[in-house]
Amino acid sequence: MREDKPVDEGKAIAEIHGRLRERFPDASDAEIGAAIEHARASFESAKVRDFVPVLIEKEAKARLKGKR
Repeated sequence: MREDKPVDEGKAIAEIHGRLRERFPDASDAEIGAAIEHARASFESAKVRDFVPVLIEKEAKARLKGKR
């Protein structure tokens, strides 16, 4: 039987920052960081954490595109 490892959110957030940096080269590190932190705050109380990094990335990407 396979055991799932818990998600290392800190590592995932760093990877998200890197991907967003590549996708939005005109955005500053501060803007990207703020978008990530805003998204992260909205999932602060999520009980199931497995998909939180994916949701944070989606939310931050939308914010950087100007949709939120």
